[in-house]
Amino acid sequence: MLIASLAWRDLMRDRFFLFCNVAIMVGILVPLLVLLGVKNGVYAALVGEMMADPATLQIDTQGNASFVDSDLSPLRDWPEIAFMTPKVRGQFDFMNVRAEGGRRMRPALVVPTGEGDPTLPDGVRVSGKTVAVSAQLAAQLDLQAGIGLQLISQAEGRPRQLVLPVTVAAVLPETAVAGRAVLVPFGMLDLIEAFYDSYSLPEYGITGTRDLAERIPSYEGVRVYARRLEDVAALQARIEDHLSIGTSARTREIESLLGLGRKLNLALGLTAALAALGLGAALVLGFWSDVSRKKVVLAGIALLGVPGHVLALFPVIQALITSVFGLVVSFLLYLGAGRIAEAMFGQGLPGGAPLTLIPLWQGIAICIGVLVLVLGAAGIAAWSAQRLDPASVLREGA
Repeated sequence: MLIASLAWRDLMRDRFFLFCNVAIMVGILVPLLVLLGVKNGVYAALVGEMMADPATLQIDTQGNASFVDSDLSPLRDWPEIAFMTPKVRGQFDFMNVRAEGGRRMRPALVVPTGEGDPTLPDGVRVSGKTVAVSAQLAAQLDLQAGIGLQLISQAEGRPRQLVLPVTVAAVLPETAVAGRAVLVPFGMLDLIEAFYDSYSLPEYGITGTRDLAERIPSYEGVRVYARRLEDVAALQARIEDHLSIGTSARTREIESLLGLGRKLNLALGLTAALAALGLGAALVLGFWSDVSRKKVVLAGIALLGVPGHVLALFPVIQALITSVFGLVVSFLLYLGAGRIAEAMFGQGLPGGAPLTLIPLWQGIAICIGVLVLVLGAAGIAAWSAQRLDPASVLREGA
């Protein structure tokens, strides 16, 4: 297209004005990109550190309530819940644990689990007679995956103890569960509760005072994991309202972190808005003055038969070329500044997270926003070019 070729050649001939406009863009964009990158990097590192602990998303009911299946089943359909398991009464969730054939025995908390439990490592399934053990319990009993365990009841006054043979499916990381704990399928924990309630367990040779077939399961509460940090506070309130029971969660820590993110976004948004106003004003003045300076050239082009609406594309095309140069230089300088900042300050972030981070979608959004701003600024120059009267301009020039 002729007008595009003429705009490019004219811009390359007046490189000084191209350099000035690019310098204006770089001077405003690079500090904003660095601020955005640091904010994203530090905030993502803080969120990542919090999410490394599965208990961050956990909500536990508290108190000595009693629930049946009809009370808890609606929770399974709530979209905010990533995982849920009922809990048995607290006085029945401790067992003695020892390795098969071993002599050492330790009391441990027995925690219900199941498929989808965030506490379990990826690829680990606990079902049937397999369990997962905490790092502290594994260290004290020299446990590893594949070793047989025995869960032994602590009941006193019973003619026979309940001994459950299980196999270790995985040893959990230290950050997953604190203290001595064994994660078992809920059915196994329910069986332990039935034993303490004096029900007969023929499979284990235990005779009780009540028939297991007559037992109606009841639960003390639930252990729930939310899908996202943003869901925890609302989900905790919804559970408390539905079950009329108190809960415990790390809501205060989560809300504090999310509040920090919102404040940083607001501060950065206000800074970006003010910077956009300044950049827009500078570009409007620059492009408009450039059209005024080239009136004679544009009038000559118009005399060649180029209509006004096509002539208006001349400053628009030059503005697009300028914005592309400005964006490329700005992102290159941002990458350089990010590496320098990483070398100077990045070692202190948890988990070796990057100090500066701009995701692809944010980079694309920034480019689109800058292009829209530049085109808006070029619109006044395009309007000025379209209104040129070639005869009057050439007569004034003569």
